[in-house]
Amino acid sequence: MQIPTSDGLSDAFAARPAQGERHPAVLMYADAFGIRPVVREMARELAGHGYYVLVPNFFYRNGPTPVVDLPEHIGEEDRPALIGRLMPLIEAHTTERVLRDADAYLGFLADQPEVAAGPVAVTGYCIGGLLATRTAAARPGQVAALAAFHAPVAADGGDSLRRLTAEVHFGHAATDITPEALGELNRSLDAARIDYTSEIYPDTVHGFTMSDTDAFDPAGLRRHWDRLLPLLARTLTHG
Repeated sequence: MQIPTSDGLSDAFAARPAQGERHPAVLMYADAFGIRPVVREMARELAGHGYYVLVPNFFYRNGPTPVVDLPEHIGEEDRPALIGRLMPLIEAHTTERVLRDADAYLGFLADQPEVAAGPVAVTGYCIGGLLATRTAAARPGQVAALAAFHAPVAADGGDSLRRLTAEVHFGHAATDITPEALGELNRSLDAARIDYTSEIYPDTVHGFTMSDTDAFDPAGLRRHWDRLLPLLARTLTHG
């Protein structure tokens, strides 16, 4: 589908339950590699639990997803060249762009007849987890739950995290954050006085949820679902 934004049309993928009329909404930001079969399958898996899931191409200004050619399986030998091509897009995707687009995505969800009234959840992977965090921090009245996995959620500093009001889960790759940095991050979340869990997933590397990469860890993906699904059940009201 195509979602109008202030800067053009964002292509997107949506998944919803096969039965029922209205469902709570989840805005899902993919990793930097974008919408592809594994991400669509994760969105369908989440929709099967009773949610309308929207996955936008946040790099739509640079073309439809995927904005770079991807191999069927992303090996470690592929990653440096791919990230080299994607990094300029990541750097150009400013907070201002993120929030303008988030307004369009959240507005789209609110207009869908299959979406229940009430708060939404945002979730994201890798850079998408940072976009999810920025969205939740800027839209406290709209976002009831935030989940981010192997994501640089502290990139904007503690002040951004202290603006959060949603219930939060951060699942960190063991290679992405030190115990000392985790403690500093969690102190910022403590200062927000919110319900949260923020933990390192054992023996994982960056990208552990993505089954089309060498980083994939089946136990890490299961832990991700074990954390995400109860969070959504606690915070979103089913129609």
